[in-house]
Amino acid sequence: MADASLAERVRAGDPRALARAISLVEDGSPAGEEMLSSLFLSTGRAWTIGVTGPPGAGKSTLVDQLVRQLRARHQTAGILAVDPTSPFTGGAILGDRVRMQSHASDAGVFIRSMATRGHLGGLARATADAALVLDAAGRDYVIIETVGVGQDEVDIVRLADVSVVTLVPGTGDDVQALKAGIMEIADVFVVNKADREGADRMVASIEAMLALQTVVEDGWTTPVLKTEATRGVGVTELLATLDRFREVSTPLIEERRAARVRAQLRDHVTGLFLQCLDDAVPFSEIDRIAAEIASRKVDPWSAASQVLRRVCPRRES
Repeated sequence: MADASLAERVRAGDPRALARAISLVEDGSPAGEEMLSSLFLSTGRAWTIGVTGPPGAGKSTLVDQLVRQLRARHQTAGILAVDPTSPFTGGAILGDRVRMQSHASDAGVFIRSMATRGHLGGLARATADAALVLDAAGRDYVIIETVGVGQDEVDIVRLADVSVVTLVPGTGDDVQALKAGIMEIADVFVVNKADREGADRMVASIEAMLALQTVVEDGWTTPVLKTEATRGVGVTELLATLDRFREVSTPLIEERRAARVRAQLRDHVTGLFLQCLDDAVPFSEIDRIAAEIASRKVDPWSAASQVLRRVCPRRES
């Protein structure tokens, strides 16, 4: 496949081109960057849903059922399922894709598993760029399922237009599951496996903690829904809730997208600066300065200023 035609084939929605394009951005190759640059003006139309929560909450099954509902409405979807990295091969375990086999032959659904490769925050480093590729391909929805997260792995809120936090009863202390990090990112709470004992208690606990919030963003009150994803129970109501959020929270969504662009700009500038730093200051020089810091011949702040002047000569210390 010629790289010159890859962007055109992505815009046409070619599944093989999509797979190749996402592989390029995962590799961080210059060809991938050029391709993203050519695709960028074709993005901004997809609606991005983030689905996060602890391991075993049923996120993959919930995403599978959401996609069934979207396909019934004749809408297309791209799924980025972030899996833990294998300590042996460095690849994704692919557990999420195993649960979505019913969509394997559906041209309106594209599923990609991504390994975290040690990246923290619940996402892979290339997830944002992969989402852009699916957006450029004309997918109506991009659904990002994070790796099972804890209390501070909340990068999804910086990437998704709407964040769904999925919890499950019967896994221990309900309050422990609702610590600040995971609590503050939810636009919608889902208590999955609601047929289990303790589901109503968990819903009550979440609602009690939400009642303590003094700020309601753009008039949106975070709902708490119950689902049984294995049987599709409550998924229709969840999709209707996501549609309602999209309708009533336009200013908030625009603000999030602007913040996302600012963060991506800073990330790219930082990456380019680090490349300039590597070009201007050899590793051997960094090792020599680090040795001087370790032997207390120079302090790290002065040393950093000296290194920075090699890249930015006009910067005053």
